[in-house]
Amino acid sequence: MTINSLSWEHSLLNRAYHALNNSTPIEPVSLDQKLLIDAYKQSAAITQKYSHTFYIASSLLPAAQRAAVRALYAFCRMSDDIVDEGEENRLHELLRWRQESLANHPRKDNPIALAWADTRAQYHIPRQYAEQLLDGVASDLIQNRFATFDDLAHYCYGVASTVGLMTMHIVGYSSESAIPYAIKLGVALQLTNILRDVGEDWQNGRLYLPQDELAQFGLTEDDIDNGLINNRWRAFMQFQIDRARQLYAEALPGISMLGQNGRFAIA
Repeated sequence: MTINSLSWEHSLLNRAYHALNNSTPIEPVSLDQKLLIDAYKQSAAITQKYSHTFYIASSLLPAAQRAAVRALYAFCRMSDDIVDEGEENRLHELLRWRQESLANHPRKDNPIALAWADTRAQYHIPRQYAEQLLDGVASDLIQNRFATFDDLAHYCYGVASTVGLMTMHIVGYSSESAIPYAIKLGVALQLTNILRDVGEDWQNGRLYLPQDELAQFGLTEDDIDNGLINNRWRAFMQFQIDRARQLYAEALPGISMLGQNGRFAIA
């Protein structure tokens, strides 16, 4: 099999450019500074608790950017946790979080939404990027199979590439030419997570591997269920690993288009 990214790449570029070109500025959150500082501190605490690696990497950024990317992480983490660990009515809970987290002036008793709203305003992060992330997270509640890699790439864009696109606004970027690289890096990172977590995802009723490609390698869902490891499985996984490596390589030139302060932290 050959690796072809042209179809999904064009579609995802259109989504990203549409979000960027249809964004409108919002006013910074008007709050007592102590309340806002405390909100950012809580975002930092969430980042440190759930991702020590991200917390350390963000420490390489200047103070303001460091606080902002941790606010972004906390927003993403809260969104993920509602789907993965929320109560029975998770869709309702996610809709409520969507309204609160995208409000320009969230309630004062929601520190994560406060820090995130202030970050979006300060760094002019397009609202549609956040909406696309929430849509991607929500899709886990209604979709647990992917017919093709094109389908999977759109999922990866929603839950991962959007994070990179929003991060670009915080660390700075030289031109819109950086966008395709951010998209590919997000797809590569999410594909890596998928390949690492096949067994765990299967136990949770989810299979993110492209159905058509499993079939082309002679694999079935029964093979996944039985934990089969044979030459067909190894060949399939090697194909996916090669795809991820190709995406990482194609994304690498985009690092030089980021603001100088953010390059090392992202790389």
